[in-house]
Amino acid sequence: MVKLSVIVPFYNVLPYAPDTLRSLLANTREDFEFLLVDDCSTDGTRDLLERAERELPGAVVIGHTSNAGLATARNSGLDAARGEFLTFLDGDDWLAPGHLADLVAAIEELGTEFVRTDHVLCTGRDRKVARAPIAHRNEVLRPREAILPADRTTSVDYPVAWAGVYRRTLLDRGLLHFTDGLRTAEDRPWIWRLHREAESFAAVSLLGIFYRRGIASSLTQIGDMRQLDFIKAFDQVIDETAKDPDAELLLPKAVRTYCAIISHHLGSTERYEPAVARKLRAMSAAALGRMPQDILREALGSMDAERAARIRRVRRGLFAGAVA
Repeated sequence: MVKLSVIVPFYNVLPYAPDTLRSLLANTREDFEFLLVDDCSTDGTRDLLERAERELPGAVVIGHTSNAGLATARNSGLDAARGEFLTFLDGDDWLAPGHLADLVAAIEELGTEFVRTDHVLCTGRDRKVARAPIAHRNEVLRPREAILPADRTTSVDYPVAWAGVYRRTLLDRGLLHFTDGLRTAEDRPWIWRLHREAESFAAVSLLGIFYRRGIASSLTQIGDMRQLDFIKAFDQVIDETAKDPDAELLLPKAVRTYCAIISHHLGSTERYEPAVARKLRAMSAAALGRMPQDILREALGSMDAERAARIRRVRRGLFAGAVA
């Protein structure tokens, strides 16, 4: 039986994929499988993966015939996964030797549905620890109780799927798949659904994931229309949370986070193409208009002045357009 399925999407990451694959080789075990999903790369990444399929024990290449984005690539891996447990890695990041075995040992010892870990941010030669915002370690917790408070950084603000390991029962319940087609912020609806509907989780202080930042080809560095998928992602968070029995408690957190992300994007419009920047402002205004207005007003009142001012300027434009 396969103990752990590791899902690794790749798209045009030829300069970085060798490090990723070497780190997987340093994590092999006879009951581990590595699902290497090529999202229609055009730079030679696919050839590298096909060689890895021959040389890396447990490796299987899954090829897309068209580029579908990270969410859909992860879903392809989930559909093929056979493991009792599942985890993720991105094709330009890497793992410390033995990290995957430590993950499995942690979730088996704690008996939870999922486990979250810290990770290491890598910018060039610089290294910085990023801790999961969960104070209690090695303790079984209720995921729903880790969503709040609304005005603090909580577990749903640490959405990175690869910083953890997940029991197969979550996949069977439909909680691990991502929204197909989302090009950015795909982890946001995913982490909210996981915390609303899973029954148990824990955080452990493992530092075996190395996340590469500042890559020119990374979508976070590119200011095109794909970046605006964060609005689709957060609309989904709001819509699904509004249907939750605890919507009255949880929606203020969802709305406040959505506003903070909108403000962040509005504050860095210089990295967008002019037409995309205009679209960003229009879509942000429309999103603000869809939010529960009483909760939106409370959220703006709790934010710092600079971020709230950006949101209010966009809101004024929406109302001015409505009057016109």
